Amino acid sequence: MEEKEARPDVLSRLMDFVKSTGMTTNAFISRIGMGSTTVFNQINGKRALSLDTVLNTLNNFDDLSAEWLMRGNGIMKLSERMGKFENISVKNEGRIDALIDTITLLQETIKMKNATIDALQAELSQYKHKAKKA
Repeated sequence: MEEKEARPDVLSRLMDFVKSTGMTTNAFISRIGMGSTTVFNQINGKRALSLDTVLNTLNNFDDLSAEWLMRGNGIMKLSERMGKFENISVKNEGRIDALIDTITLLQETIKMKNATIDALQAELSQYKHKAKKA
């Protein structure tokens, strides 16, 4: 229980995010499209943080990680995570290309197998139809 109390709550993380954007509280409220009195009361602790405020924030800031905001896990901004993938080494790029080729080959194989299954089902249907007539 002590760990949860030591971690910042959703409101604290939300305010950290707003601060990181460099926006004023009024600009933030305007961007999420909510009434200023409502959000100010939530920020000041007069009212509990509402689900509408959280959802409007997530819907208006694509870069904000919902996992970070709600649970405090991971990183605040999704763009920080994407930046890590830009540094993939040439060796890994070769592996990725090989995986893409393998996936493409497997998809083509699946298409061919599905075509065979369809043909066999049609043939089976014809035999069943002939058997009923006999």
